[in-house]
Amino acid sequence: MRLQPRERREYLPSEDTSNPQEDSSSLSECATSNSEAPPTVFPLPADSFKTIIDHIEFLYQEYRDKSTQHEIQTRRLQDNYVQTAETSNNSHTSRSGSPPPIENRRSDSTLSRLQNSCSGFNLWQDLPDVRKSGVLSLLQPEEVKLQEAMFELLTSEASYYKSLGLLVTHFMESDRLKATLHQSEIHFIFSNVLEVLATSERFLLDLEQRFEENIVISDVCDIVYEHAANHFAVYVTYVCNQTYQERAYRNLLQERPEFRDAIGHLELDPLCRGLPFSSFLILPFQRITRLKLLVQNILTKVEEGSEREGSALQAHRELEKLVRACNDGVRKMSRTEQLISIEKTLEFKIKSVPIISHSRWLLKQGELQQMSGPRTSRTLRTKKLFRSVYLFLFNDLLLMCKRLTGERYQVFDVAARGLLRVEELEDQGQTLANVFILKLLENAHEREFTYMLKAVSQSEMKRWMTSLVPNRRTKFVSITSKLLDCPQVQCVHPYISQEPDELSLDLADILNILDKTDDGWVFGERLHDQEKGWFPSTVVEEIMNPNIRTQNLKECFRVHKSDDGSQNKDRRKVGSRTRQ
Repeated sequence: MRLQPRERREYLPSEDTSNPQEDSSSLSECATSNSEAPPTVFPLPADSFKTIIDHIEFLYQEYRDKSTQHEIQTRRLQDNYVQTAETSNNSHTSRSGSPPPIENRRSDSTLSRLQNSCSGFNLWQDLPDVRKSGVLSLLQPEEVKLQEAMFELLTSEASYYKSLGLLVTHFMESDRLKATLHQSEIHFIFSNVLEVLATSERFLLDLEQRFEENIVISDVCDIVYEHAANHFAVYVTYVCNQTYQERAYRNLLQERPEFRDAIGHLELDPLCRGLPFSSFLILPFQRITRLKLLVQNILTKVEEGSEREGSALQAHRELEKLVRACNDGVRKMSRTEQLISIEKTLEFKIKSVPIISHSRWLLKQGELQQMSGPRTSRTLRTKKLFRSVYLFLFNDLLLMCKRLTGERYQVFDVAARGLLRVEELEDQGQTLANVFILKLLENAHEREFTYMLKAVSQSEMKRWMTSLVPNRRTKFVSITSKLLDCPQVQCVHPYISQEPDELSLDLADILNILDKTDDGWVFGERLHDQEKGWFPSTVVEEIMNPNIRTQNLKECFRVHKSDDGSQNKDRRKVGSRTRQ
């Protein structure tokens, strides 16, 4: 099955979908407005774009896997090259000279081709029409890299549109599958996927028009911004229904054999390339997050202060709002259900505190050992040195509990999270290993109180301390001194968080390391969205070269430099728009 934007238009609304705000100025004027872009227009021959799309064989899931693996390998090669070059510089190789800086190497080098070829598709510079035009001899290597980044956004959207179309035509419109479902169940499983597909088609057609006007792409981020601001709200609706979708799908698999058999039969079709049905259902959320990263990649390659930087920043801000709205929407329902479940297990020895609130969510829960009695040598020899306590830590509140029989807890103390302080004890032998001090500046009785708590491991102790007081100074960097050269890693194995204080990681994520433990856990901050959390050290590898780490930080600061001061306002605007 071929899914091509020129042919599959039945999912688009009947009204005119042209962009009324599109700039009518010629592309040559756009090109001459920026010193990076060449002044000559190279129109794409008829049907060339269709030919390019026809040669995209990857489904989006395959593209995403290849892309992230290429990113990982590129960074490894780059890190190794820079270190090798530095070693070569330090040795006396004056006859041959040291290798040129990475940014000055020609675009056909191994490193540059890896950097530009992370999509797994044909390179822009390898397109026959590009080579015939002779434009490569006119462009600087930096502009070629930018063209590759914009071309990847275009071709990956075509791959995504192809996979999304398969979800509709192969699964949703399957007579065998529809026969196993009620109409309401079809809505739970597929949600507003037709709107998402129509949105992708409209977006792809505008990208196609831009590419056909000039084979040297003037910009794509202005198109991304226009669609993100005016059309991409359908992604938020789809993703916010994800909780219902997953629950309905899981129940149907367990309770309805005919549904399970129909899905299994459809998955075996060669069109699916061995990919499961669930991988098609999560495509919209994967795409909106990936699109943000593709725009970030473009942003790191445009000239600072240029018009193209401005459009990239605008597009990135709009996508950031959408991704945040998607995440908040998914979390909101599960958080409320979790609060209701927790409240049913609590009884209060002190004055009761209402638990359920729209602005509250659970950060961490678990059992610790509280040191009982004064710290004397006599007490240390007693068997009752520690007693079990159970903690529920929310984003704004701490509950100290005694565990009762069954899943019941008696609350004996509470404190606002902002009134907590922690302190790690110095090494005092095996008995007091992994012990820390928790100070409540104002507890349930409106007085200061101190607890000595023992965790089962060093990582568990540090995770509790980080969750209780998030703004404390960490091992590698002060929270107020983010410019320090702290360790940095990239994710080489995906990780799904198991607890609220953990961070799910995708392949090729880059993170600053803020803290680590001796038993294999790392506390890090992901650069592209500043999300923090714990993860196993086995899923990442360290970026050794300080120059590469510095470059990653510079790119991060550049991407987010205009975000401060507008995030809260943008969040409110997106939230109100999605509720309408």
